[in-house]
Amino acid sequence: MYGPSFTFLGVPQCDLDVPDSYADADVVIIGAPIDSGTSHRSGAKFGPQAIRGGDYLPHDAERPHLALRVDALKDLRVVDAGDLLMPGHDLVASLKVLEEATEKVSRTGAFVVVLGGDHSIASADVAGIANHRGKGKISMVHFDAHADTAESQYGALVGHGTPMRQLINSGAVRGDRFLQLGLRGYWPDDITFKWMRDQGMRSYEMTEIHNRGLDAVLDESFKTLTDECDGVFLSVDIDVVDPGMAPGTGTPEPGGMTSRELLETVRRICLELPVVGMDVVEVAPPFDTADITAILANRVVLEALSAIAFKKTGQTYDRTKNVLDR
Repeated sequence: MYGPSFTFLGVPQCDLDVPDSYADADVVIIGAPIDSGTSHRSGAKFGPQAIRGGDYLPHDAERPHLALRVDALKDLRVVDAGDLLMPGHDLVASLKVLEEATEKVSRTGAFVVVLGGDHSIASADVAGIANHRGKGKISMVHFDAHADTAESQYGALVGHGTPMRQLINSGAVRGDRFLQLGLRGYWPDDITFKWMRDQGMRSYEMTEIHNRGLDAVLDESFKTLTDECDGVFLSVDIDVVDPGMAPGTGTPEPGGMTSRELLETVRRICLELPVVGMDVVEVAPPFDTADITAILANRVVLEALSAIAFKKTGQTYDRTKNVLDR
């Protein structure tokens, strides 16, 4: 919708209206170019194409992973459906288009990757997968500076500050199987936090992550994510990273994760958990510097896909081993 037609790093194109074009796919990438749910700086509707093109290497559908010794774009059948037609004047209608698209892809058994767009899309892409796999059967890992659990946003029930409450209220995701990482800053208020506690949500603020360490936090949280759930959805708001490393976003909040921490954590999640889908959201190219935010978002997707490809080999990844000895 908002840029030239090219695919994620040169993978084959598919058409969601032609089931045969993705019937045997392991991964289907979908662009959700919508930012009418933003509360501050717009521009995330340009995110999908920026993420697709965020790379200095040729777009040749090859990316051998240095540490994992796999090439996700060759070892998996990855296809790109392009950007959905999402009417910018009607956020509810746009989200319905996305929900139907992710449900359609999920029913083929493929892993769904959604490139956002603002974070309002999470209320739709996760719902679509839950429509297929069953409400309450999908747990959630949510990277973000913000909880996105508001009851409303400037009087509207739908926006990028409300999707997680919508998912829990609808029953698509259980509150006690909902993990948040990276919260910081000056919101939400006590009323919203009380609602979150009542749902059984577990939210790790950056200070706790810094003092306890990411590994300890993940070890603790992984134990509950697969309990009575068949799959995990991974939602990455790029503003979880410190704006010094990811400035191209609508609501930057200082004090976040490093890009390395995010990439390694995404890799571990996809190696150790039954992840069935993911989205990467809130990349706003108009505010980016030298494309570093788009490049990071591109690598978040690659890190997840590489981990999934490695997992299929049945090998065990040793993070302490020298790369030349693997």
